[in-house]
Amino acid sequence: MSKTVPNRRILIAVGLFGVMLGAVGLPIYLHAPKYFSDTYGVSLASLGAIMFALRVVDFVQDPLLGRLSAIRFLSHRLLSAGAGAMIIAGAVGLFVVTAPINPTIWFALSLMLLFTGYSLSVILLYTHATNNFADTAQPIFARWREAGQLIGICLSAIAPTLFTEISHVPYTLFGGFLISITGVAVVLMHNSWSEQMTTTSQKFSFVAPDTRIRPYLILAFVNAIPVAITSTLFLFYVEYAIGSATASGPLLLLFFGAAAVSVPIWTILANKYAIEWVLGVAMLASLIAFVVTFTLGAGDIVAFAIICGVTGVLTGADLTLLPMIFIKFLQRTNVPSEEAFGYWSLSSKLALALAVGLVLPGLEVSGFDPAFPTPLGIYNLSVAYALVPSVLKICAIYALRRVTKPQSASVQGLSR
Repeated sequence: MSKTVPNRRILIAVGLFGVMLGAVGLPIYLHAPKYFSDTYGVSLASLGAIMFALRVVDFVQDPLLGRLSAIRFLSHRLLSAGAGAMIIAGAVGLFVVTAPINPTIWFALSLMLLFTGYSLSVILLYTHATNNFADTAQPIFARWREAGQLIGICLSAIAPTLFTEISHVPYTLFGGFLISITGVAVVLMHNSWSEQMTTTSQKFSFVAPDTRIRPYLILAFVNAIPVAITSTLFLFYVEYAIGSATASGPLLLLFFGAAAVSVPIWTILANKYAIEWVLGVAMLASLIAFVVTFTLGAGDIVAFAIICGVTGVLTGADLTLLPMIFIKFLQRTNVPSEEAFGYWSLSSKLALALAVGLVLPGLEVSGFDPAFPTPLGIYNLSVAYALVPSVLKICAIYALRRVTKPQSASVQGLSR
């Protein structure tokens, strides 16, 4: 298949599709549990267990979705429309209609629909970039895609708060917002999908079928866990360790806003220098930022705001450069990109599952109780928020080194 450079119409469609993915991704973890807890009285333990169980389902589902998107008679246009319909149905179930059955069961069903549509959309978008656009076009494609996702996260994170000012049913309006952005994004992207498909004859397995992609999946998984942990503990850390619960909203906007603004900078650097080297520097800087965060305490709101801005910029590198490295690898091999991105999507979700399913219970066992915070509990919260991600970031840097080392060896072999 000949590969081209995306025109402005495609880039705008990709950017808006990214906004949709950002809006229905991470912010759902912030809003859906709170809404069902406040509205229906569903316990947080039940909601957390459901969200963890859905991540376990993803272990089977995401690779299957990758295989599904590689079937020749199922065009990406058709699959994208189906994914959009699932996202819309999930948003309606979560925020627009009153639960017609047991709210806990309704929450699980609605969330499964939305997450399935989200996963399929992610796989389609990243596969689209890999299969249809030249290596030199990947930075600009990534710039529009990742900036769109970060804008979507920002809009979706603050939307319910803004809607509270104009309506007594803010979450209904939020559901309408998700439905609208999904519908527009799917329609605009419709003509941009390629009708040229690849097929795979390999049998399905529950581990990555091609050993060549496993180091990349390990890198993506290990590198995603620190962000998943800090996202899960952010509200607790700001309120109890920094001592300013009211600052959490502005700090979240600062973090994601800095990440969105940084995306063009990282793509420019990726064009000028080796992508792996640029990402390595950013990961090392993130490690330093985590260590500095551990030294903060009550009242250090200005210092933590600076940390949020800096780590937001560095997170922009993770979101932009890591997929570019994976895409560059896939373009130089015969590994089916649809299947590869099914596993890629799974790796980030498993990281979030670990953060929700292990870190929160572990923190409770260690003595942290939001209802009765103690100095020891708050100290353990700081350890979980800053030191644990520091150790994991070191592991991620090592994983990046393992990924880039074979590439360096092959380049040296060619030069000889």
